[in-house]
Amino acid sequence: MQGVDLHTHSNISDGTLSPELLVQAALEKGIHTLALTDHDSMDGLVLAEKVAKNQPIQIISGVEISSQWSRPSTKKSYGVHVVALNMQSPDPLHKLLEQQKIIRAERAQLICELLKPLIGEDIYADVVAKVEGIPDRVTRTHIAKTLVEKGHVSRPQQAFDKYIKEGKKAYVQFEGLGLEETIHVIHKAQGFAVLAHPTRYDLSATNIRYLIEIFARYGGDAVELPPAIEPTSTRQMVDRMIAEFGLKVSVGSDFHGDNMPWIKLGNIPQVKEGQVGIWESFIV
Repeated sequence: MQGVDLHTHSNISDGTLSPELLVQAALEKGIHTLALTDHDSMDGLVLAEKVAKNQPIQIISGVEISSQWSRPSTKKSYGVHVVALNMQSPDPLHKLLEQQKIIRAERAQLICELLKPLIGEDIYADVVAKVEGIPDRVTRTHIAKTLVEKGHVSRPQQAFDKYIKEGKKAYVQFEGLGLEETIHVIHKAQGFAVLAHPTRYDLSATNIRYLIEIFARYGGDAVELPPAIEPTSTRQMVDRMIAEFGLKVSVGSDFHGDNMPWIKLGNIPQVKEGQVGIWESFIV
């Protein structure tokens, strides 16, 4: 498990390192198994694999897919991320990601439209410039950084808290695929479906448990373990759910480079005795 990081981002989405520099940084950290899991894009995979060729590191194909789920009792829709890993026949997933890219680009433009009356200017062109003029790469992180640079907020988190997180006036939900369909497409691509950071969606403990339950019911393969900085009780709850539903575990730092400097590449949680790592299914 040491030397494995199955959740990382490059500048193809909201990381700051290019895929090539990410691989180089992983090599310097002694990482031998790395998954590049950009948001709704696998465009960086070829670049990462090229750098990794003839190096002591295995690149796992990956992507973090924006999805949705809901509770029948409330009908409220919640966003959730599913990491797809080690796809052997990725064509079905590529088709899904093309749809997701369109949704992402439209969402970014709508957020910027909603921001205009709130901040008194149109920042869309500046936001798109941050992603080399490719609108489908825009995330809320890029919008937050632009708001900082324009002087509307002092730090990125303030942009979320004031304007673009759920419940705020410029928030736009990502209308991605439902959770069950997302898992189905990943399996159709002969990959593994991992529930990403289940404790980071601002959900109650009851809803976290329900999310893990339906993820298992829909055929999900593994749950990403919470980072060590989270309370012991949170980790214990997730461990109980993993055991109850016979799920495997995944480990990843969710590295974003300078956008989240407190998250270090290769800094992953410890696997508990009896837990089975999803990486055991594909590490050569």
